[in-house]
Amino acid sequence: MKNVTDSFVSLSRWPSAGSFGFNIDILSTNLINLSVVLGVLIFFGKGVLSDLLDNRKQRILNTIRNSEELRGGAIEQLEKARARLWQVEKEADQFRVNGYSEIEREKLNLINSTYKTLEQLENYKNETIQFEQQRTINQVRQRVFQQALRRALGILNSCLNNELHLRTISANIGMLGSMKEITD
Repeated sequence: MKNVTDSFVSLSRWPSAGSFGFNIDILSTNLINLSVVLGVLIFFGKGVLSDLLDNRKQRILNTIRNSEELRGGAIEQLEKARARLWQVEKEADQFRVNGYSEIEREKLNLINSTYKTLEQLENYKNETIQFEQQRTINQVRQRVFQQALRRALGILNSCLNNELHLRTISANIGMLGSMKEITD
């Protein structure tokens, strides 16, 4: 510590300008050298440092300006995208509503068509049943008539002689002939 205070004290007593020699006090020589270097740097480097700082300031301002322009463009694109999204969502809702109504309409058409088809099938079934019933009734009538005719012929053959038999046949042929004329 004593050397530091001595160097400051020795600063107040400078040797005369005409003498040249080695100063072995490191602290006092370093401070002088440092102050001289700083003075030269400040005097000569002030312009260069000012230019460097101005250039850096301009680059930062340009970067900020470009960033602001890009931000504005991005905000504009975002607004356009939001508007397009809103429009697409609106169209999608419209398609969804139209799709649901179209599905309901097709569903009702299908149900109505199915009911009509079922009704037609029911009518065909009823007609077929009536036709089959009528055909069966006609077949049963024919069989009953044939059996009745066979019985009647069997009874007549067993009960009648030839002369009575011929008269009955003639009478029956006459009756059938008159029935034919009535139906024509």
